[in-house]
Amino acid sequence: MSEIRVLVVEDEPVASAAHAAYVGRLEGFTLAGTAPDGQSALRLLSDFAASGKPVELVLLDMNLPDLHGLDIARRMRAAGILADIIAITAVREVAIVRSAVAIGVVQYLIKPFTYATFADKLASYRLFRQQLASPGSGSARTGASQSDVDQAFASLRAPSEMPLPKGLSVSTLESVQEFLKGQSDAASATEVMDALGMSRVTARRYLEYLADAGTVSRSPRYGTPGRPENEYRWSGR
Repeated sequence: MSEIRVLVVEDEPVASAAHAAYVGRLEGFTLAGTAPDGQSALRLLSDFAASGKPVELVLLDMNLPDLHGLDIARRMRAAGILADIIAITAVREVAIVRSAVAIGVVQYLIKPFTYATFADKLASYRLFRQQLASPGSGSARTGASQSDVDQAFASLRAPSEMPLPKGLSVSTLESVQEFLKGQSDAASATEVMDALGMSRVTARRYLEYLADAGTVSRSPRYGTPGRPENEYRWSGR
């Protein structure tokens, strides 16, 4: 997948520079430009689209000098600009959050935040894009399956945002994640069992949880005796 072109829309110069620098540090993203207000943002989005290099992701502040972020989002859609939007704002009102969801905001990042939080949100978004664009997914055949869609949307949520099912612990989950991060190849539940000293059933529960969260990819492993088992690969989030 080619790099995702990003427009930062932020009126505070320090915050704008920081968000632009953050984008520059992330693999898979490239900064298309910055805009200090809504009118500038809409103009840049139109110009980029006309030049054949459309912006694919807008990091959008809600409180701008000329237009509210929701107004910008509505004008984007009315103009046929289909770039995804991640709201980056101090606005916490439930009504605003609901309106943001209703007009297609895919992530909502509340200020202040750390670079790690920013990076996690954008990595989740990139994984979402990858899963829907993957040549091996249902979309490359005749259409996405329910599983394809569920896993893609699950990737927009960090595992920490999803309540752990009964019987799973945070410390063990982190151990499983660290093990998978260190593997150059995919691992099965049996391999996780052997490495971490847990039962195969327990290992599989953690791996399935991470797969449902979109943190790891899941695929059948063939070529082994008996029925095929799933293997799990860290997705780089």
